[in-house]
Amino acid sequence: MPRKAQTWDDYDSAVDQIILASSDADFLDQLIPVLKDATTSSRTASLIQSLSQYAEDREGDIERIGLTKHEEFLSSVNQLQQVREGTVALTAEILDLNQSIQASTEKLAEQKQALVNTRGVRQNITDVSDALKESLKILHAVNNAHDLIRKKKYYGALKSLEDLQNEYLVPIIQNKYATQYRLADLIQKSIPASQKTISEAVMTDLNTWLYRIRETSQFLGEVAFFHTGERRDRQKKRVEMNDYLSRFKLNSAIELVIEESDEFDVLNNEEVQVDFTPLHEALHIHEALGQLDKFRADYAATRRQQKELLMPTSVNMSEEDESSLSALLEGIAGFAIVEKATMQRAPQLRSAVDVDELWDSSCQTAIRLISKSLNEVTNAQLLLKKKEVIALFIQTMEGWGYSVAMLNNFQLTLFYKYAELLKRRFSEDFQEIVSTDDYMPMDINTMEEYVKVLNVSWFTPTIPLEEVTFPCVLPFSQMYPLCCIDIRNFLNHFYYFSDDHFQNPNIIDEVLRKSLDELLTEKVCQSLVERLNSQYLGQIVQILINLEHFETACQELEQLLIRARSSTSAGGPVILKATEQFRSNKKTAEKRIFELVNSKIDDLVDTAEYDWTATAKPSQPSNYMTTLTRYLENIMTSTLLGLPREIKELIYFDALSHAAGKILALPLSPDVKKINPNGVATLALDVQYLTEFVSKLENAFMLEQNLDELQQTVALMQSDNHDEFYDISIRNRKYGRVDAMNGPILLEKLTQTVENPTPSRTNAPLANFGSRFGLR
Repeated sequence: MPRKAQTWDDYDSAVDQIILASSDADFLDQLIPVLKDATTSSRTASLIQSLSQYAEDREGDIERIGLTKHEEFLSSVNQLQQVREGTVALTAEILDLNQSIQASTEKLAEQKQALVNTRGVRQNITDVSDALKESLKILHAVNNAHDLIRKKKYYGALKSLEDLQNEYLVPIIQNKYATQYRLADLIQKSIPASQKTISEAVMTDLNTWLYRIRETSQFLGEVAFFHTGERRDRQKKRVEMNDYLSRFKLNSAIELVIEESDEFDVLNNEEVQVDFTPLHEALHIHEALGQLDKFRADYAATRRQQKELLMPTSVNMSEEDESSLSALLEGIAGFAIVEKATMQRAPQLRSAVDVDELWDSSCQTAIRLISKSLNEVTNAQLLLKKKEVIALFIQTMEGWGYSVAMLNNFQLTLFYKYAELLKRRFSEDFQEIVSTDDYMPMDINTMEEYVKVLNVSWFTPTIPLEEVTFPCVLPFSQMYPLCCIDIRNFLNHFYYFSDDHFQNPNIIDEVLRKSLDELLTEKVCQSLVERLNSQYLGQIVQILINLEHFETACQELEQLLIRARSSTSAGGPVILKATEQFRSNKKTAEKRIFELVNSKIDDLVDTAEYDWTATAKPSQPSNYMTTLTRYLENIMTSTLLGLPREIKELIYFDALSHAAGKILALPLSPDVKKINPNGVATLALDVQYLTEFVSKLENAFMLEQNLDELQQTVALMQSDNHDEFYDISIRNRKYGRVDAMNGPILLEKLTQTVENPTPSRTNAPLANFGSRFGLR
């Protein structure tokens, strides 16, 4: 009989659910929670008890069914046995089928797994392909940028890098999970190096360009000078055709307008071409890189360095060849032209202050080098050639808008040096002319010579040209026309310096006046005055004549300087101190002539050997008197012939006055104690002879006045009534010219006693008397 089931509170329902599970999986699903709850030994025992109870109950049920329905159970068992056998057979088939299906499933799984794997690989390949394509785009952009760098398309390369960043790198880098992140990050980090490469390549090309520009600077300046020279020649021709255009200098607005028809680009012509592309490219690159300030500073430093390299250590101004000076100025001109063109094309790179600073520095260096070499120059003509080169440089750079005030001021230094050399040269010429002159009237043998002398000298002949006969003699000596030639050359050489590009013509006028004044005063006038110490009357007379003509020449020069001076010079007359010097030294020469003539007269009168107490009256004048009159006649008709009439008359007047005084002093001598009538007769005969000589001279009426005192004194000594002299009314009427002191002295010496004949020297013949004084 079945046992009574025991009841368990905790797991009865759970065991039912476990047993009733439809599958092993459900069975386990129901069992596991229960096992989790039965962790303690008591509860595990309860679970086992519940399961045992459930098994006993099922066994009880089976036993009961077996006892009540035995036959049915047996049949059922048979059926079950049959079913079981069928089931076993079916199970075997199922197992076979299951094995077959399992084999197929494994194969399918393998194929599926292979398909999955293939799809993964394919996806990976696709992803890799897409990544490679994107990477190739980036790499292509990078390669394109570097290819542009190799092709020297730097700005395009820089833009390519910028596009690469904006289009590819920045979006990828912003997405850290992007496939190309590492590549993009790597390339992004390399871009500054690429930009630096571009910057360095650009600077390399720019430095090459700058080097070529520096090498081309001199040739560029030479081309600019040549163009300026052609413009100057064209302007001169226009002035020759239309004098009105002479008011407009080179580089004036009018001249520039006229020259528009002959446009010439100094920077781009058949001779020279300056391409600013490398400079613009470098400027754009550095501007794009944000390095414009640095580039501007580097470029300025490079140009300053190139300017220093352009300057030589010295300039040779003493050579005939202007290559040394030309090379310096042409180099500066070419450099400055490039600077000005750079400023016009790229004002953001080169400012007017930068360009003008380099220009001023270059000019200062050039002026210093030239000034240092000026001391070596000893030839004014050579310095004039150098000045022409400097003037061409000034005109060229003025046309480019540069300030040339510093150079114009330096031209004054050149001019003063030129004036000094010119004065030195002509001083030597004048000195030689004056020292080598023969001081004789100039002989002219042909009309050609005569005309030449008239053309170069300030001389107005008294005879018409057609009436002149040859040979003829001009009043001045050869030194006068030679000096006139030098004076004209001196003027011309001075004004050679003054042209349309010299800004201080008024200074030339003033320096010329002073220099000419000094030359005429110191080298001509003073030299002539020094030669007045000569004892040769003819030379002194010739010097006086020359002084006369030089005075006239100075007066003409004053007018000439007025006509030639520039409009900027002060108005009013031009006064040469030399004019007054020549005029005043004419008086010195006249005095010297008076001295020589009077000295000769003194010598002649001193030879007089009067016997004041002679025993007989003379029958002829004294030898000294005849020699004296012959001398006066000779100098009047020969030595003094070339002098102006008024000077000759003055000399004669003074000579006769001096002779009269000298003769009058003979009886007044303290050595003469007594004078008898024969002595008075001798003196009276000589005075009469002198009076007759003077009466035959031109303008005798005036000259005879010099003999009045001598004549009246002799008359007083011959008078029988000496008391008349002491009667003032009679003395004033008959002896008015007789000195009131000398008259009584002579009267006291008179005696009426004539002693016995004794050897007398009064009328003793003087052998070869005339020959002693070079007279015939």
